[in-house]
Amino acid sequence: MIEFTFGQIFTDLLLAARWTLVLSLVSFVAGGLVGFALLVMRVSRSPVLRFLVRIYIEIFQGTPLLLQLFVVFFGLPLVGINVAPWIAATIGLTFFTSAYLAEIWRGCVEAIPHGQWEASSSLAMSYFEQLRHVILPQAARIAVGPTVGFGVQAIKDTALVSIIGFAELTKAGTEISNATFRPFLVYGLVALIYFALCYPLTRYARTLQRKWHAAR
Repeated sequence: MIEFTFGQIFTDLLLAARWTLVLSLVSFVAGGLVGFALLVMRVSRSPVLRFLVRIYIEIFQGTPLLLQLFVVFFGLPLVGINVAPWIAATIGLTFFTSAYLAEIWRGCVEAIPHGQWEASSSLAMSYFEQLRHVILPQAARIAVGPTVGFGVQAIKDTALVSIIGFAELTKAGTEISNATFRPFLVYGLVALIYFALCYPLTRYARTLQRKWHAAR
């Protein structure tokens, strides 16, 4: 057994938590960009685009994230594309995040009264002008709360990428626990760090939700 002080263990976990934050941020931003594109297609007037996006969303919402990570990390090399754990984790989380954000934002768009569409149409706006100038600004205010709330879930989902070898917080916790034989202490600190990352966002999401309901 390797002797580590409490300070060494905590420091090592904090250093690993940096990669958890980086992966969460990159995958959430990338997933948001893909999710916005999916949203535009999902609420478009083209039945083909709506169908394709619905299939995409059902696939990534209907299968476990862990399975999706396995498909990316172990499946791509079968077709000659070797990916590092960092790239595989980013791709897997981006697809997963985009599917959920697209649905969250679709619900926000559909929450806008249909009269807003009719009013903007009467002003001879095109479909994309209606979205840009009338619908999306109103939907964005509704979407802030649930989007931030899903961001909390995105941080916790990064724990699954440890299974493909990416050295984030959970992976570091496992390695330190195996080296020190102090699982209760190590995983307790891991849980505490996750809580410190997620709780402020959770509180912020609740605050935004209350403000939105008050505004209504």
